[in-house]
Amino acid sequence: MLKDITIGQYFPGNSVIHRMDPRMKIVLSIAYIVMLFMAKGFSGLAVGVVFLAICYGVSHIPVSLILKSLKPVVPIILFTAVLNMFFVEGDPLFQWAFITITKQGLSTAALMSVRIVCLIAGTSLLTYTTSPIVLTDGIERLLSPLKKLHLPVHELAMMMTIALRFIPTLIEETDKIMSAQKARGADLESGGLVQRAKALVPILIPLFISAFRRADDLALAMECRCYRGGEGRTRMKQLKLTSRDIVGAIIVALTIVAIILLNIFFPLAIA
Repeated sequence: MLKDITIGQYFPGNSVIHRMDPRMKIVLSIAYIVMLFMAKGFSGLAVGVVFLAICYGVSHIPVSLILKSLKPVVPIILFTAVLNMFFVEGDPLFQWAFITITKQGLSTAALMSVRIVCLIAGTSLLTYTTSPIVLTDGIERLLSPLKKLHLPVHELAMMMTIALRFIPTLIEETDKIMSAQKARGADLESGGLVQRAKALVPILIPLFISAFRRADDLALAMECRCYRGGEGRTRMKQLKLTSRDIVGAIIVALTIVAIILLNIFFPLAIA
């Protein structure tokens, strides 16, 4: 299961989305999240699903990778669907003892499940198509107005990117530690909740030690390269908005307008 987590990974490519300005990709990712929550029914959400499918097709990210990245969040999706299915009031479809399933509950469960899948897949597309260095520059440029408030914008962007970049590394390290502990006879899967929690102690301790060691090595490497923060730093490649960025922004804006119109003329809202 840990190997299926692809959050923070970058997959090199030369697609239109790969070559877009990182600032525009960050803004459009936020706009897509807003788009998903604006959709009040399945018609509007279908537009968001089609838009996401087209984006993945253009970026040439394989479908198998998308499905693999969604495996770890299946329990969350199921838990959310069950909560909405049993606790949303409406016209009852099935009733047994204290359990009641309503039509509105089923609709809300399906709507929320699709929305969570699109939310995760849509935000993952940003890291799939943007390298950590470029992503750092994009975040720093977007947060640059905060420099007037004397906030360390470059340092904040660098910390966010490093944290995102090291998620796959820590996941891989956790998998190695679990395999090593299992080879030594550790039982990590049987027993109750308390026993499983205690069994994680031999994993968490070496994981924390490894994380601090990696952080120390990274700090030493940055210091050896004379890294002193963002003050006075220059860039070999300057970020520039191009026609593809403008076209992408227009397409997202038109998609949002389409969802608003669907909400008005086809109000399939779930109450």
